[in-house]
Formats: sequence, C-alpha cells, structure tokens
Amino acid sequence: MHFAAQTHVDNSFGNSFEFTKNNIYGTHVLLEACKVTGQIRRFIHVSTDEVYGETEEDAVVGNHEASQLLPTNPYSATKAGAEMLVMAYGRSYGLPVITTRGNNVYGPNQFPEKLIPKFILLAMRGKPLPIHGDGSNVRSYLYCEDVAEAFEVILHKGEVGHVYNIGTKRERRVIDVAKDMCKLFNMDPDASIKFVENRPFNDQRYFLDDEKLKSLGWSERTRWEEGLKKTIEWYTSNPNWWGDVSGALLPHPRMLMMPGGVDRLVDGPENAEFDSDDVAHNRSQIGIVVPTAKSSSNSTKKPSLKFLIYGRTGWIGGLLGKLCEKQEIPYEYGRGRLEDRSQLLADIQAVKPTHVFNAAGVTGRPNVDWCESHKTETIRTNVSGTLNLADVCREHGLLMMNFATGCIFEYDAKHPEGSGIGFKEEDTPNFTGSFYSKTKAMVEELLKEYDNVCTLRVRMPISSDLNNPRNFITKIARYDKVVNIPNSMTILDELLPISIEMAKRKLRGIWNFTNPGVVSHNEILEMYKKYINPEFKWVNFTLEEQARVIVAPRSNNELDASKLKKEFPELMSIKESLIKYVFEPNKKQ
Repeated sequence: MHFAAQTHVDNSFGNSFEFTKNNIYGTHVLLEACKVTGQIRRFIHVSTDEVYGETEEDAVVGNHEASQLLPTNPYSATKAGAEMLVMAYGRSYGLPVITTRGNNVYGPNQFPEKLIPKFILLAMRGKPLPIHGDGSNVRSYLYCEDVAEAFEVILHKGEVGHVYNIGTKRERRVIDVAKDMCKLFNMDPDASIKFVENRPFNDQRYFLDDEKLKSLGWSERTRWEEGLKKTIEWYTSNPNWWGDVSGALLPHPRMLMMPGGVDRLVDGPENAEFDSDDVAHNRSQIGIVVPTAKSSSNSTKKPSLKFLIYGRTGWIGGLLGKLCEKQEIPYEYGRGRLEDRSQLLADIQAVKPTHVFNAAGVTGRPNVDWCESHKTETIRTNVSGTLNLADVCREHGLLMMNFATGCIFEYDAKHPEGSGIGFKEEDTPNFTGSFYSKTKAMVEELLKEYDNVCTLRVRMPISSDLNNPRNFITKIARYDKVVNIPNSMTILDELLPISIEMAKRKLRGIWNFTNPGVVSHNEILEMYKKYINPEFKWVNFTLEEQARVIVAPRSNNELDASKLKKEFPELMSIKESLIKYVFEPNKKQ
C-alpha cells in the first residue's frame, strides 16, 4: 500500500517542486522497483479526492471514479500525475494496481499541519483558530478507523485495475468545524475564530460518489461527534507527541526552496494575529517541520575540503581513503546504511562534509551471478539506497560523486566490436542480460533528475594491486578459460585521483569513467606474461561456451571517453595506462 506523499496543500504553493519529487518521482521509483521484483500481488495507490477538482456547490451527485481529473493546485496535480504512472504500469507491465481517492481523514496521531489537529492544539493552548477566507469552503471528513477498514476491504475485495472512492456524504463547512471545536473546548467562537488571508486558490467543495466501494461491503461507522471527541481525547492525553510543532500551527506555513536545495519554513504577514514569541520560537525549531537546513553561518568554519565516503569495506572505497590520506584531504567513512535515511542524515550532520563519494553497492560475491538469486537485496542498495543518498545530499546542497558502471551496454549494429565507435554518455543503455546491470541502468536513469550528482561509469576496474581478487587482471589470470573480446576498462591508479579533481571542479552529470580505447583479454594476458610470469598460459573459449558456466550474461562494449579526455587531456589510453600504472611497477626482474 502506497500511502507516502507530500499532502499539505499550503506547502505545495510555496515549494511545488518538492511535491513533484515526492509524489510523482517517488511513486515512479516505487513502481519500477515493484515491476522489477515481479512478486507484487497488489499495489494499492492512495490518491486524493482533490484530483477531481472543485465540485459545483449545488451538485447532488458526487464525482464517480470515471469522472474527469481536473486538479487545481500543485499538490493535487502531482497526485493526478502519479495516478497516470500507476495506470501506465498497470497497462504496460501488468502490475496489479488499484487506486483509491479519498476524502479528508482525521483522528489520533495526525500531524498538526492538518485542519482538525491544528485546531485542537491551538484550542489547547488558548490560541485563536485561523480560517482561510470566509470559512464557507465545504469538506467531507472520515474518521481514520473507518478509512483503515476501507483499505482492508479494497485490499481483499477490490478488482485490479479499478479506482475506488473512499468518501462520505456528511459534509461540513470549515467555519462549522471551528465552531464545533470551540463548543467542545468551551471557547467563545466570536472571540476565538480569526479569519486570515485565503490560499492562492481554495476549492469550494469536494464531493464523492462512494457507491462502488459500498457495493464491496464497506460503510462509514463513526459519527462526526464521536470521532471528534476520540481525537480530542488522544491529543489532550498526548500533548507533546510531535514535539515542538509551533511552525505547523501558523495560518500559512510554507516550504520554500532556498539556494542549494535547502528548505525552510516561513509565514506571511498574518502572523500579527499570533504571539511574536511563537513565531520566533518556530524559526529556531524549523527542523521539526521540514528537513534540517545547512547553516550558512558555519560555512566559514569548515575545512576547504572534507569528504564523506560510503563503501569503507569495498575496493574503490578503500582506495579513496588512502588517496585522501596521501593528498591530506580530511575524510570520514559513512556509518549509515544507504537504505536508512535517518542514518545518512546523522552521518552528514556529524561529519559536515563538502563532498560525498558513493562507492557502496552490491556487485555480488564471487561475481554478479549472486544478484540473480538476491534481487531484493540488490535493489535495496543499488537503487533505493543510491537514490536515498542522492536525495539527502541534494537537500543539504552537497555534490555526490557516484561510482556507477559502464556494464549497461553491449556491442550492437551502431557500435560494432572493433569499430572504434563507443557508446556516449547520452546513449540509452541496451544491456539487460544481468539483474545487476538492470539495477544500475535503472538508477542511472533516475539520477538524471538530480543536478547534484556526478555519475562515473567504471568498467572492469584494474589496479596495480595484482593480489586483489576484485582486480580484473587477477580474475582472468585465475580462470581456467577466458573469452577474448575488446572492452573499455578503468585503471584506478590513474582515474581515482581524477575523480577527486572532478569533485574539486564540481563536475556533474554522467561521465564514461574509462581510459580511452579498448583492450582485449588476450592482450592483457600477453602483457601479464611479458611483465609478470613468462611461463603463464591460458585457454580461450567462446561466448557460447562461457554461457554454459555462468548464470547471467556479461556485458562487452566500448565506451567513448572523449568527454573525459577533453576535461583531462593528460588521460592516457588504456594500453599506455596498463603499462605505466600496472605492469611496469609489478615487473619481475
């Protein structure tokens, strides 16, 4: 069940891009992950009645599930857009999707940016209840337990591909909600209700036809008066459940995008209706309501460079740490798991880095065949985890250097083997032979939406450490048989220092992170024989023969490294770099 979303309409007027990122992009990520697993029996997408737009004031029949979608604010527009993606995945990929569109929900535990808990907490503090406009706007409210029962019915009885309205015929004007609240708190409505500036656009009414859901056996059970009393009892018994929420209790909270992708909460001039102390206190406690902002006042105290590196136990991550020590660049390894956002936030707050390097990922042990039988684990790190880190970095205005893979292409008619025509950064991946490559191509495509990411496509990495089992040369020197195909490759001794320089230059986008040109398995082994072991021998076999002893096919391609070469003219060709950085230092006398 997909409940996650940015839902507060007020915030969508101040920072609509965050709503697009969370509601559309986030839904797309989840759909793609579900499609890849192929194990989802039901995908319940939770949408809103607001996608229908405003209902006529005199309408006696509500919007039914086939009604036209006419959203009127950024929030509802993103929810409608997400619905289109859900429908497309249902039709194109056969994902078993069901969409719900519900009226307003209220009850215990609700965050107080919503009307009813906001009114309750303000009334508990003896503060005025702010109403947008004249309070004539009509809304329908459902108690949370009734809504939970509706979802249970839809989960077990709903038909795949269908939409279900979750609604009530019992409507209330906002002014009436405020008066009901005043009555229960023994407050004078005339003195306690304050009318404030209206939203940029405030739909007058939402009205749903819920007969389709009722036909499955569901019905609303909780009366308004009963549900409201239960909700008030919970908040009065748990007044500090959400901590300091004074920012959410303002008449018009806004989330505005600040330079560097940092959010803050602000309010309009109508704050004069509330105590100035509350407003000042809110500004000091903004992190309670929105993601913690990076403090500009501390920027001068930071070192000129400080790296936060993920992938401590990995080959590339370990080498990056050694490079930082050699170049005297302060660094720390991340302690958090990529899939745990709270841990990533804790790392960034503790380390206060200038750059983040992501060398963490699932490649499989002993090789990528492992990913074929551990798909969810592979998705969790390679897709969800990487996106999580990119998103956290963006919120903190940090550049993320992301070590990706070039094993997402294979030779084809436009890029034939031996032609010298390599795949460029803008080319669409065409290799889906292994699940590992699928996840890496998927996340690369999604990372294009993040302007704070520099993606480095590494291929068949090689270093001067010929004892490392991850080293491509070490691998093929130990194989009984090897294929003989020219490929692009990455000499880490030359290119990892370049990755640090790229971070310093604040380069972004996708880069083919390989040495120019290609080298074949046999050419490498000939060098190995010449420089390392004159007695070395090997046997070749064909791709067809290789396919009999591996689970997933392997990628073979040439990447066009001209973009990297233009930025770093000193970059050596693959064969020159192999000799200088790998074989000459290891040459047997």
